[in-house]
Amino acid sequence: MVVWQSWGHVVFASMLALPVLTLAVFALARWRAWRGTAPGTALRRSLSEVGATAGTLPWLWMVLTPTSGARGVALVPLQDLVALLDARVATVVVQVGGNLLVLAAFGAFVPVRFAALARLHRVAAASAGVSATIELLQYALHLGRVSSVDDVLMNTAGATIAALLTRRWWAK
Repeated sequence: MVVWQSWGHVVFASMLALPVLTLAVFALARWRAWRGTAPGTALRRSLSEVGATAGTLPWLWMVLTPTSGARGVALVPLQDLVALLDARVATVVVQVGGNLLVLAAFGAFVPVRFAALARLHRVAAASAGVSATIELLQYALHLGRVSSVDDVLMNTAGATIAALLTRRWWAK
């Protein structure tokens, strides 16, 4: 319930955006097809671009929202994850599940769109770079959050797992 109270507005806004995003995919695909791109390729590219962006932005909204917590840095790998062993199940689900999902859309859709990133190690490296940037922003912007290496590891793992799920559609 606390998750809904904290982030329900993000979920609501994301749901409201779905029809607009659907229209954006088809309009972009139609424009690409009109410009000479094969219809299947136009749709795949449009869906992957809109999906990567729309699937990542709500998570960025959440993790870059200021809180009343103390700003901190956790640089010891796995320390935060080990600390979760004593936490309530709901806390573990929110922390681990949330961190796995932050860059999942990015990991799933970017290799579908960009052949240069259609290698698992490249998706992992790009995701790690994006995640490290997010953690640096959380610290630099004084958002009341702890910037953690474990978040980078979990965000990267989530993106990499999501990439594996879309592997058959990766750009060639």
